[in-house]
This record gives sequence, C-alpha cells and structure tokens, in this order.
Amino acid sequence: LHGGCVYDANRYSLLSMLQRLGCEVTDIGILHDNPDDIRAGLWQASRDHDLLITSGGISKGEEDHIRGVVEDLGALNFWNLAIKPGRPIALGHVEREGVQVPFIGLPGNPVAVMVTFLRIARPLVLLLSGARDLEPQLFKVKAGFDFKKKVGRREWLRASLEQDGNGEILVLKHPASGSGIISSMVASDGLIELSEECDAVKQGELVDFLSFNEVM
Repeated sequence: LHGGCVYDANRYSLLSMLQRLGCEVTDIGILHDNPDDIRAGLWQASRDHDLLITSGGISKGEEDHIRGVVEDLGALNFWNLAIKPGRPIALGHVEREGVQVPFIGLPGNPVAVMVTFLRIARPLVLLLSGARDLEPQLFKVKAGFDFKKKVGRREWLRASLEQDGNGEILVLKHPASGSGIISSMVASDGLIELSEECDAVKQGELVDFLSFNEVM
C-alpha cells in the first residue's frame, strides 16, 4: 500500500454476501474520488444491472461525492439514518431511459458495511429477487453484560454466545466497538439489536440476538 491508503476489505465481504444470496455480481472496481469518474461508473453500470451498490464516499467529507452524483442521475429517497454503526447509508435510484435502477450507498468502514448490508441491504436484495421471507429470525437471549445507549438511535452490538456455570446461554458484547475492527465480526456469533427506545442493557435482561447463521 502507498502512504495514506487503506486495505480494500469491503469489496470481498460484499462480493461474498451477495454471492451467497445467488446474485451475479459485476465488480466495476474502485472509482476515483471525483464526480465525473463516479458519474460515468454508475451511469455505465445502470445499463445492464438490476441493482447498484457502492461502499464509501457517502458521508459529509469534501471528497464524498456519491450523494450528489446519485441525485444528479436520479434521486435519493433517504440518507443518514439514526443507527450505529452505519449512519451514512443512502437509498435511491439511478434513472436511465425511463428505468429506475435501485441504488444502495453503504458506509465505508468495514464493520458498518457488513452490519448495514445484513440488516438493510439484504432484505432489499431478497425483495428484488422475488423472495417473500425478508426478515431474519431474532432470538431472545439473556445479556451477560451492562451497557448504556443513546435513546433515539438503533444500535447493533457484536456479540458471542457462552454458557454460564449453570449451563444457561448468555450473550456477551465484544469488547471492541470501532467500525473498522473487522476481527470483532470474525470473533462474534452475531449481533445484538437494540431499539431506538432502549437506553441501557442490564445484566440478566433479555435482548434481541441475530445469529450470523441466519444471514450468512
């Protein structure tokens, strides 16, 4: 890698998750951080694809051009959700010759990409594929930790299942919370989903747990 560059992990995680859903995926590579290159890439891809997915370039930085380009080529239906991780996610479409090609703009951080794909993009891919059962099964599991949370935001915590001394299954939050720590996803069994109304988790409470076996 050259100075200032980062590893391209998102390409491989997205390819894998899409292919597991039976998608035929075209990798158009990394588009440079300028509107003309992004516009040309999305416009070309819209000709013969049923869905466009990008990763990164959708936030509020000076070089985040995806949002403006998609608005020029079609429309954004929403952008920036009250979720963690993955706040800068966008849904919209690119319009070409009267056809609206759906667009999903995922965040750039690797954990945020995987989480938002599993909980937001995956149901949309299934819907476009003609599936009816779109939502995975969440299970109630007893929390083995305490955690404070901001009200008004939906959160997903990386977590693992363990047995306590009495043989009861507990879910434990992974100690790492950064959106760039890929190893935290590898070391976890699934995600704890906390609603917007939740302000805290106390040890012994039941929480919603999404096993990776349900979605991968």
